[in-house]
Amino acid sequence: MRKAVRVVATLAITGLCTAYIVWKIDVGRTAHVLAHARAGWWLAAVAIMVASVWPMAWRWQRLLAARGVHDSLRRLVRTYFVGYAAGQVLPTALGGDASRIYETARRHQGAGGAAAGTVLLERVLGGAATLVLAAVGFALAVGRYSVGGYIWVELAFVVGTVVLGIVLFSQRIAARAEPLLGRVRVLRSVYLALHSFRGEARLLTSMFGLTLVVQAARVLAIWCSGKAVGVDLSPRPYYVMGPLLFLVALVPFTVNGLAVRESFFVSFLGELGVAADPAFATGFLFFVVTIALALPGAAIVAVEALRRR
Repeated sequence: MRKAVRVVATLAITGLCTAYIVWKIDVGRTAHVLAHARAGWWLAAVAIMVASVWPMAWRWQRLLAARGVHDSLRRLVRTYFVGYAAGQVLPTALGGDASRIYETARRHQGAGGAAAGTVLLERVLGGAATLVLAAVGFALAVGRYSVGGYIWVELAFVVGTVVLGIVLFSQRIAARAEPLLGRVRVLRSVYLALHSFRGEARLLTSMFGLTLVVQAARVLAIWCSGKAVGVDLSPRPYYVMGPLLFLVALVPFTVNGLAVRESFFVSFLGELGVAADPAFATGFLFFVVTIALALPGAAIVAVEALRRR
């Protein structure tokens, strides 16, 4: 029953977003914009996204090592790329996270809780970093750009992140939650793995700083996608838009964010005076960037499958 409801909801959301896109854009004009996209800017976006994998894998390596799980940077980079490939067919970025947890738990017996805890902690760090970027972007854009109600959405995410941080690291809440989670071993081990970082303030601070730099660079990849199709905006408004896009990507509305992502681009950039056709083209090109990011992982899976045969 739940599966049927989820399928119906996914189809409904995809249909509504697709209808919105078709209503806003001219298909022929959009195709013309994409056909004349500048390859150099798009390749710059791909290069930024690919290069960001290594510092994120190193961050994960440090978090795992803090919990007694030691893995090579090369192996974790490989796992990241495979996770991106999995995320293309599973619901949003969470599918890639599940793939990374599964592979790490398979390589290190008994480390499933630590693997899940560190991956979830990465998401918390990423969410906090994107919200800091949103605040910076808002400060840069105020008085210059009008982005309507999106700022209030970001404010809600800020409040939610603060609440989540309190829940994860509060000693009092942990004492009450542990008996309740004791009945579900998986949830208990994941929660305790997260909570155990409470005393790692220096590690968390340094990893947050690294995450902030990586997220800032990834926002520039969206800006490059816009420049490729002639969207003449400075990076400033993208530091308001980018964090929202990253947060939207975490919610499993549709498989790989299909239609939701593009309608978000059309709506947000439309608030800034960008026509619907180049706005959609920007979102579509950034989607192609994520496909390119998944290709190494797909190739790794294919080669390993052939070797096993």
